[in-house]
Amino acid sequence: MAEYKTKVLIIGSGAAGYTAGIYAARANLEPIIVAGMQPGGQLTITTDIENFPGFPEPVGGGELMDRMREQAEHVGVKLISDTIAKVDFSKRPFVCYGDNGDKYIGETVIVATGASARWLGMESEKKFQGFGVSACATCDGFFYRNRKVCVIGGGNTAVEEAIYLTNFAEHVTLIHRRDELRAEKVMQERLFKNPKVTVIWDSVIDEVLGTEEPLGVTAVRLKNVKTGETSNLDVEGVFVAIGHKPNTDIFEGSLEMDDEKYLITAPDSTATNIEGIYAAGDVQDKKYRQAVTAAGTGCMAALEADRFLALHE
Repeated sequence: MAEYKTKVLIIGSGAAGYTAGIYAARANLEPIIVAGMQPGGQLTITTDIENFPGFPEPVGGGELMDRMREQAEHVGVKLISDTIAKVDFSKRPFVCYGDNGDKYIGETVIVATGASARWLGMESEKKFQGFGVSACATCDGFFYRNRKVCVIGGGNTAVEEAIYLTNFAEHVTLIHRRDELRAEKVMQERLFKNPKVTVIWDSVIDEVLGTEEPLGVTAVRLKNVKTGETSNLDVEGVFVAIGHKPNTDIFEGSLEMDDEKYLITAPDSTATNIEGIYAAGDVQDKKYRQAVTAAGTGCMAALEADRFLALHE
């Protein structure tokens, strides 16, 4: 089993992890990134990105992550294909253990493991991900100008996304399994007053329907949970807004988390409750969840790790 030592150990390889690596490498900290189960993070399943600065033409999520990885390696980041399975943050240097038994020792650690969208779990939903099925209205809403779309969910996220999509879509249908929403009352009022929104109650998606050539969504089959009746709703976009799950299981008992298991960081900082350990990207950001904000906090984490090391050397 191999053992790796570094001044900055970065767990995760999305926009936050790669950016942290780039900044740490340019500070001559010789960082190591342990890529995780999904190198590149959530953006690798996103088709076209039009809102990341510096790309006048749409860029594929996978391509953007490939470029970040190449840039990180070019400036000297050591990238290792492994997944951290266990951590020991009881003292410095911090020790992490990979799936294959390798040992990673970091004088500082940047956690950038991201979050995973909660999906409905249907094969047809998975089939059309990136081709009409999305978990991010802010990322993909622009592509549905003058089209009919639906949003699944009943909480704040679902209502926010439905209202946001009215800026682009011809019409938005919110589908909820219950007969009342969980979202804040003020947001509900905004939703109900919007003439471009219809709410379908007591219903779930039974199937996502679409074409094979080209691959794309054309409708959803709805099932009423009270009567069992099914019906089709013509839409070209399906936005699943039933929440996200931060990838923080291995940090339970070590790092402070909120009720939803997002890592808690100090105000205006990426510092966690343990000195020398920082959190960046969607693992600590449940509000914005954008590639550009993840990259920004990755930069912050690297700068804070550099300052910490300078004080403690």
